[in-house]
Amino acid sequence: MSRSLLILIVVAVVLVAGLFVLAGRSHEKPQTHIEKVVPLANLSS
Repeated sequence: MSRSLLILIVVAVVLVAGLFVLAGRSHEKPQTHIEKVVPLANLSS
């Protein structure tokens, strides 16, 4: 196997492993409902 092909395989394996690590770290925050008072003057324009 040539040296450049070996380096390409190692880089591909590292990238795939990094994607799996990042995919495992993602945690979604639960959405929070926020109610705001909107004055009627702002709605009439």
